Amino acid sequence: MKTLLGSAVAFATLVLVATVPAKAQAVPEGATQAMVDKGNEIFHKSGLCYACHGQDAKGLVGPNLTDDVWIHSKGTYPELIAQVMKGVPKEESKSGVPMPAKGGSTITDDDVKAVAAYVWSLSHK
Repeated sequence: MKTLLGSAVAFATLVLVATVPAKAQAVPEGATQAMVDKGNEIFHKSGLCYACHGQDAKGLVGPNLTDDVWIHSKGTYPELIAQVMKGVPKEESKSGVPMPAKGGSTITDDDVKAVAAYVWSLSHK
C-alpha cells in the first residue's frame, strides 16, 4: 500500500510540475521577468525577429541567439538594446543580409528593451 501511495504522489508531483509554464532562468539587470515574457511575444510576432533568427532563435539568415557567441558585441543587455535599435549594416552582417533598425518593424523603444531582455535570457539559462 505504501508503494502504491508513494507512486501516486510521485506521479501527481510529476504532472503538476509538467503543467507549470516554464520561465526564463535568468533576467538581465535592469529588466524584469515580465519584460522577458513580453519580449518573447514580440520576438515571435510584431517584432518580426523570428523571420531571420528562426522561431527557436537558433538562426536562419540572422545568427543564433541562444548560444554565448556574439558577433557585434559582448552580448550585454545594454549592447543588445543598442544593436536592435540601430540594426546591422550589410557590410557588418555575417550573412551579408542587413538587419534594419528594430528589425524593420514598428516596435517601440520599450518593446526593444523587452526583446533585448528576452534575447539575453536565451543565452543565460
